[in-house]
Formats: sequence, C-alpha cells, structure tokens
Amino acid sequence: MPINKVVYSAEEALADIRDNMTLLVGGFGLCGIPENCISELVRKGTKGLTCISNNAGVDDFGLGLLLQKKQIRKMISSYVGENAEFERQMLSGELEVELIPQGTLATRCMMAGYGIPAFYTPAGYGTEVGEGKESRRFTYKGQEKDYLMEYAFDADFALVKAWKGDTAGNVIYRQTARNFNPLMAMAGKITIVEVEELVQPGELDPNQVHTPGIYVDRIFQGTHYEKRIEQRTVRSK
Repeated sequence: MPINKVVYSAEEALADIRDNMTLLVGGFGLCGIPENCISELVRKGTKGLTCISNNAGVDDFGLGLLLQKKQIRKMISSYVGENAEFERQMLSGELEVELIPQGTLATRCMMAGYGIPAFYTPAGYGTEVGEGKESRRFTYKGQEKDYLMEYAFDADFALVKAWKGDTAGNVIYRQTARNFNPLMAMAGKITIVEVEELVQPGELDPNQVHTPGIYVDRIFQGTHYEKRIEQRTVRSK
C-alpha cells in the first residue's frame, strides 16, 4: 500500500491539539510561517499554549494573532521586537517569556530530531541566558572554554510551512522560507506540514527534497496565503 499522509484541511490536521500543549512553529519573522495552522488555532480558541518560534509575529499577523486572543501562555523565542502586544503582555506579567540565542534555538530543534537529549554550547555562558543552567569546562581545539548545557526541545507538535510536498510527506521549501522549518519538522512528536502545492509521489525531484516524509505525520494543501512582508523598505530617489 502506498504511504498517504494527506489530511484535507487545517481543521482535520489540528483536531487533536489541546489546551496547554507545546508547539514548535516554523518561520522567520513573517517568512515561511504556517498561516493556515495559526488561523485554525485562533478559530479553535486553543489556549495555554507554549510556542517555540524564532519570533512572535506582529500585532495582527502570524503568532501575533494568538497573542491578541491571549492563547499563548509562554513564548520561547530569539527575537520579539516587532510586536507591541507581546511587549505589553511580557511587561505586565501576563506572558512568560524565555529568550534564547538563535543558534541555540536551532540546535535544540536539531537535537530533538536526532534523539539527543542535551548538548553543550558556549553561547550565553556568563550572561542571563546561563542563569541556573549546568555548565562544564572543555578543552576543544586547544582552547579551554566554559559551556552551558542546553536541553533538546520536547514539543507535542511541530507546525511547518513548505512550498511543495507529496502525499507521502516529502517536502520542498522555497528560498528563504526554508529558515527554521526543516529543523522544526524533525523535532515535533507529531509534525504537521501545510504546503502551497500538493503532488503525487514521484513528481518531486528526490535531489531537491529538504524534509523527507519520515519526519512528517500529516500534510495538507493550504489556501489564501498572504505572505506579508514584515518591513518593506524602499530607496529614496
């Protein structure tokens, strides 16, 4: 029997996401975000979520839509400077926030995908990032350095956006919209991918596949992508 991981809507794909779960959400800024999945979470009203994402969207788009409805309890991110509602909730104590270096965020996703529970990194040692964390000193390449121990993420679901995918779950990302999506696709206990175009097995060039179907549990074709530009900058005449 051929492998078929297709579901026919965001509603079906996200049906078992419940309150208080932890979600990995792909994208960088507003580029490559799972717009249909986020809209469905808003519609469902799922609350108490812990969201792991490079950033928190903007006030009226991306994860900012969930923040508006106060559906996110904790945000784990690297950059959050474009969202005034995020700032308000964080400063008022309504939102728990964990800021981590971007490379550490990526590696914690990667380690989850590899099945490695923890790793050591020099990033953040001696700063607020390292407070309360275990550290060790290693000699590496002739240099003695202190390293923090960081844990792989343990997320219930990964929500990923890709350009094109087949019914077996193999997917291709387009240009910079690849960003965090392949790492997060590896890391979720259940990975849901929304694509702009869904094709049959054999229609994708195997040499171009970025995430193989072994990492993908559900795939569906999304609709109505806005693909908003976070900051449009033009040169003055």
